[in-house]
Amino acid sequence: MDFELARFNMIEQQIRPWNVLNQRVLDLLGVIKREQFVCPSLQKLAFTDCDLPIRVQGKDTGVHMLSPKMEARLLQELELDPQAKVLEIGTGTGYMAALLAQLCAHVTTVEANPAVAELARQNLKTNGITRVKVIEGCGFEQAKALGQFDAIVMSGASPVLPTVLLDALKPGGRFIGIVGEAPVMQVVQADKNAQGQISQKPLFETQAEVLQNAPKAVAFTF
Repeated sequence: MDFELARFNMIEQQIRPWNVLNQRVLDLLGVIKREQFVCPSLQKLAFTDCDLPIRVQGKDTGVHMLSPKMEARLLQELELDPQAKVLEIGTGTGYMAALLAQLCAHVTTVEANPAVAELARQNLKTNGITRVKVIEGCGFEQAKALGQFDAIVMSGASPVLPTVLLDALKPGGRFIGIVGEAPVMQVVQADKNAQGQISQKPLFETQAEVLQNAPKAVAFTF
């Protein structure tokens, strides 16, 4: 398989038409080799427009990689500063963390599945990606103890906007994540101003797998 041609087609036919126009992001997608973060049996599907299952030693983990265009769009919407400290919830294979690390000072990424977290560590090390710390556990539970971040991204969905993650934003920080319940989900941007007030806005509708331990919407009973 010609991976370079497949990568070029992914960028030009999937990602650019999906309003990913930031040249830094587009260039980065050509540098960080997505196929090296995809399970070996699925490498030929690395550039397809779908969420790929994550397998460890050939066994499905129940966790998926986001599609290439979704990862690229989330990355673009963060508008990262080179000095930023970033928190990612849902490490997966480490591909998104690898992209983030090229655009900021440091990435802390939290993965609930221990086997997947170890896979991400191996992938990042193999590909020479530094400035990333992979933590096992629930990112929603650990966010408060991890400190304050300039940017936070969820590589997956949450039924409701997680206030615990908004609390972990520094003033001037930005959160990007997929919020809602199928079939109504949307990417939401939330910004914290200098006074600590949060403003939020929907960016576009989409669908994604709900992250493990994500906060649930309150159910009304009558």
